[in-house]
Amino acid sequence: MAAAAAATTTTDFDMDDYQFPLPGFRFHPTDEELVDYYLRRKVHNKSVTLELIKQIDIYRYNPWELPYIGGTSGEKEWYVFVKRGRKYKNSVRPNRVTGAGFWKATGIDKPIYSQGEQGKGCIGLKKTLVFYKGSAGRGVKTEWMMHEFRLPPSNGSNSHNSHNSHNSHLPKTIINGDQEAGTGDLDAMSYIQTECYVSKIYTELERNDEDQKM
Repeated sequence: MAAAAAATTTTDFDMDDYQFPLPGFRFHPTDEELVDYYLRRKVHNKSVTLELIKQIDIYRYNPWELPYIGGTSGEKEWYVFVKRGRKYKNSVRPNRVTGAGFWKATGIDKPIYSQGEQGKGCIGLKKTLVFYKGSAGRGVKTEWMMHEFRLPPSNGSNSHNSHNSHNSHLPKTIINGDQEAGTGDLDAMSYIQTECYVSKIYTELERNDEDQKM
């Protein structure tokens, strides 16, 4: 923690001079921290003293290529922001296709609550996706898994804003056999400028641990 504190208080800190992980530094945010701090600040264009999560288009790459592209690493994971694309021009459905396959959602969204505030409503939603090699309908399931986070729609959002809320920032988590690689709630004027995700990549051991939690 001392290393992290020193880094955030140095005014002339240059990220290009360092390659993560920094000595003694561990970046391991909880789901709550990803949603309520990193994602929420990204959605509302609020700066962070030390920009730990870079922006990369993960859909330009297959999941096994992501650990070599760049990003912020924890002990066994990788994090990046990614701009979200649409499957069709006039549709809110996201484009999750890569060169060798596609990401498919599985199960239902899991609500994320601020610690000790379950009775006050959720602060985010978590979606699980699995990577398939090949085309839709003929895809072969792989060991890669992704967690996608998004902020919930605002209580006063109308149908137009609710429709567009799928296009904003979201952190993501990708998990695989070797290594592993959210949607915000903005007013309509901000969507084009701010739609983005976060990705997180795990090792095989971490993937097994994650499966046991689900």
